[in-house]
Amino acid sequence: MNDKPQTTAQLSPIELLETLVSFDTTSHKSNVALINFVVDYLSRYGIEAQLLPNETEEKANLCASIGPVAAGGGIGLSGHTDVVPVTGQDWDTDPFKLTRRDNRLYGRGTTDMKGYLACVLAAVPDFVARPLKRPVHILFSYDEEIGCVGVRPMIARLGQDFPMPEIIFVGEPTGMEVVDAHKGPARWDLTVTGRAAHSSMAHLGVNSVHVAAEIISELRRIEAELRETSRDERFDPPYATLQVTTIEGGAANNIIPLTCRIGFEVRALPGVDVKAIERRVADFARERCLPSMKEVAKDAAVEIELANHVPPYGARSGSEAVALALHLVGGNQTSAVSYATEAGLFQTAGPDTVVCGPGYIAQAHTANEWIAESELTSCSAFLTRLADWCEN
Repeated sequence: MNDKPQTTAQLSPIELLETLVSFDTTSHKSNVALINFVVDYLSRYGIEAQLLPNETEEKANLCASIGPVAAGGGIGLSGHTDVVPVTGQDWDTDPFKLTRRDNRLYGRGTTDMKGYLACVLAAVPDFVARPLKRPVHILFSYDEEIGCVGVRPMIARLGQDFPMPEIIFVGEPTGMEVVDAHKGPARWDLTVTGRAAHSSMAHLGVNSVHVAAEIISELRRIEAELRETSRDERFDPPYATLQVTTIEGGAANNIIPLTCRIGFEVRALPGVDVKAIERRVADFARERCLPSMKEVAKDAAVEIELANHVPPYGARSGSEAVALALHLVGGNQTSAVSYATEAGLFQTAGPDTVVCGPGYIAQAHTANEWIAESELTSCSAFLTRLADWCEN
């Protein structure tokens, strides 16, 4: 709902980025101060934002609409407000204070992805001033960096008490190129429970670390198969990857380990069945490991739990979102990336989705993270052309 906007000085993307960077929204911290700033900023232009807090109310999603919401559909501009930690990184500047140097803007989140948020907010006065025929929806989420956690409850509300956009632009850093496919991570926790015993009486125990090693060998076989059977040369690397990421087991050198925990991850290409991978690991444990374990200890077990799954994204055939994004950037080529975004989650819920935003992933998550001023300029021009399109 848009009331008559108040008279206010228009802020540039750099000025807005300076404010956004000043909020330490590392994923384990609150994003509410930043969200409150956005609420106040939007209210200056007569825009009423809807918030969706988490259970503790320490974090919140934000949805706001500009233009003829009753017409339905429209364009969703999606971005996350959280950033990764700076702990252990050697920064030359204060990561939560924007530093401008040699046409670069340094600070945590400048690339991933507060630069995009700043461009969206800077475009608000232009959107408000135009007689839009299609609404524009601002969708800011939390906890993307820990597995696209926060956006899920907001997506569940689209088409109910939040508007359902027809098209979603996810503004992750792509150098303003149009990305129409990305991989999706699936992460599991696997726990082997054996039986502890004195190491001199190994036959009385079930060595959980040994069993875990057998399962890891099977994971390596699956990894080798994925390299051959799941390939798309547009990606780097051009196959689904599988990695054992954590392992912990045993208590002392003279005790047969009771438990061993491993974590493993698959970065799946579009079309890879991650549930089939989980079933194969579970079948291997049940058929190859558990029979001999239970001969010694009836309560021996292997448990697998899916910890997080962000679906891979692949644009729909004849995607209007991709066609529109190419039109707005003035290009004719798309690309695929190996990192994940919220695009797959949005598209699964219905909206036609595409990824396009300022900055480059090589600068994301690093010490001295930066974005070029020219990237913000390009993104702002993109949003101006989007306003033109929404007006026609």
